Amino acid sequence: MTTAIRPNILFVDDEPNFLDGLRRMLRPQRDQWEMHFAGGVDEALEILHATMMDAVVSDVNMPVKSGFDLLMEIKAHPEFCTAPVIILTGNAETDLKRRALDLGAADLLNKPVNSEDLIARVRSVLRLKMYEDRLRSYNEELEQRVRERTRELELSRQDIIWRLAKAGEFRDRETGEHVMRVACCSRILAKAAGLPGIEVDRIFLTSPLHDIGKIGIPDGILLKEGKLTPVERNFMERHCEIGASILLEQPRNMAIFLSSMNNQDPGKNAEKASDALRTMSAEIARAHHEHWDGTGYPEGTAGENIPVAARVVAIADVYDALRSPRPYKSAFDVKTTLTLMTDLRGAHFDPRLFDVFREVYAQFENVREQYED
Repeated sequence: MTTAIRPNILFVDDEPNFLDGLRRMLRPQRDQWEMHFAGGVDEALEILHATMMDAVVSDVNMPVKSGFDLLMEIKAHPEFCTAPVIILTGNAETDLKRRALDLGAADLLNKPVNSEDLIARVRSVLRLKMYEDRLRSYNEELEQRVRERTRELELSRQDIIWRLAKAGEFRDRETGEHVMRVACCSRILAKAAGLPGIEVDRIFLTSPLHDIGKIGIPDGILLKEGKLTPVERNFMERHCEIGASILLEQPRNMAIFLSSMNNQDPGKNAEKASDALRTMSAEIARAHHEHWDGTGYPEGTAGENIPVAARVVAIADVYDALRSPRPYKSAFDVKTTLTLMTDLRGAHFDPRLFDVFREVYAQFENVREQYED
């Protein structure tokens, strides 16, 4: 048979005789309460740091540090701020009573203390704390479940992103681990450029989808080993807009379907569906072939008007493409790749991001070793 844990009660008063009187008065409660006694605020705080208290009963008028000082210390401390505090005051101390309640006292009790009244007040705050502890524990458990569920959903979403990227990769048999390398290199560059951590993570997660629009390009063009004709080149360039359409456009009536599942307003569901990851992935897919000087495609966007995520991915994508063999070329070595890309600084590439890239490109090579074709 297990023994119930007795609640810890701390009594604080600077008068030894009063504390002795409390000990005698509360002797019948020894089987129900674990009682502690302190002759001042500092001693009380030492006890609180050593033992978790379920309730504190403190006189208000004490030398050096008052009961209010103790009350404020308790409420400000994260470890024992939940302990209810009963303040002992005199009958005429109306202002002190109001101040005690303002500072967070759970109850007030007049001196001289009546034993039945004291026991009843302590039992009352103990019950209140028990209910609050149960509610707090339930909320913490619920929050943990929400965090776990959110994490599961996030992992599922990431898994879908990578599988979709892999599906696009299978259309182009020459790319191998290209999408993984572009993702890792994009993260390196974004972090080195000082982008916010959440944006770095989003770039890492969404950059593998930069060429997902190639799903919509016919095999005769996508897999052609010779040089593309102007018409074929124009068709190939459409993969940017196709990718953005795949990632950003919501299927017709999807909002209504989602609202029927969640019993919510269709507009709210549609807005919620357009989350930051989907928006960034569409921006990258659409704009990773735009050039800093406005000569890229599909829209000829220039400079800062090109989303920064797309500017980051453009550098990682071109570096990996130059360093990798293709049906129409051999892989360039690092020196040749850097020379070719440097010639495009301020034309194809964001000059500031390119300067950062020159500082970290060695890390790109580490990624290539880790994810070889």
